[in-house]
Amino acid sequence: MKKYLAATGLLLMSFQVNQDDVFEAYTQKIPGTEVTFDLTPIPAGSFLMGSNDQQFPDQNPAHEVKIDAFWIGVHEVTWDAFELFLDKHYEESMTEGGLEERVDGLTRPSLPYLDMTFGMGKEGKPAVGMTQYGALQFCHWLYLKTGIFYRIPTEAEWEYAARAGSKERFFFGDDASKLSEFAWTKANSEGSTQPVGKKKPNAWGLFDVYGNVQEWTMDLYEPDFYTRSGKDNPLNKADKLYPHVVRGGSFKTAEDQIGSAYRSPSDPAWKRIDPQIPKSQWWFPEAPFIGLRIVRPLIPPSPEEIQAYYNQEPIADY
Repeated sequence: MKKYLAATGLLLMSFQVNQDDVFEAYTQKIPGTEVTFDLTPIPAGSFLMGSNDQQFPDQNPAHEVKIDAFWIGVHEVTWDAFELFLDKHYEESMTEGGLEERVDGLTRPSLPYLDMTFGMGKEGKPAVGMTQYGALQFCHWLYLKTGIFYRIPTEAEWEYAARAGSKERFFFGDDASKLSEFAWTKANSEGSTQPVGKKKPNAWGLFDVYGNVQEWTMDLYEPDFYTRSGKDNPLNKADKLYPHVVRGGSFKTAEDQIGSAYRSPSDPAWKRIDPQIPKSQWWFPEAPFIGLRIVRPLIPPSPEEIQAYYNQEPIADY
């Protein structure tokens, strides 16, 4: 039985409507629109993060990590939702009843001077090219629209969800010849992003965990972080603009660079052709391969913590 909570646009796949009692997969509707996206619950637990593969020292050492429960997007965020955030006039035209004042006043991305689809199209495809700050502010917009705290995952949450209980290189084992069944990579993408959800999911129902687009995490990238990482819900808190951790590989990534433990850093070269000074805080005009997947913690932070998360000041990029 489905229960629709009009105040939040939440479609629960359960007969219960008390949020404290429900930890089920659900569909989030963006109020006033027909746009929806699906989230699935990820149970709390422990896992071995990273690997001991000496070929990739930034994955070393494999270490036990404990993660609290959260929901995560079944798919990467698509242009259907991101474009509503990007363009206030477009959102207003697509929203029944118009925009609430708190949404209307939200700071939005500057409209890009380039085609940020990079000629790859939008229909059903992941949104690409946004900075980590842009990904964070998209989550802020979702919060203002729905009243629900969404954010990008920590690196540990991402890997825990990607592994779905597995300990091998891939969530389906170690047989790299099967990767094309699960991922769009350099080998089979024909140089473009693809509509989400066309490949097989992992055991927890997540699509495009590998390939299609790389996904932002909250963490600062440091190659040796695992040598000193905490055990409980670790986060390498970022206090500088570069590099942040992106995960999963993309449609441009070679198959030998993909796996649950593979880590990649963001790169200022992704803004090399940006003529602005300072450079855009919203866009990477040379990163058609970067996107996002969102999470919602089962136990939300305090209102003060939520505001601190969303109201982080962007760091100027020269």
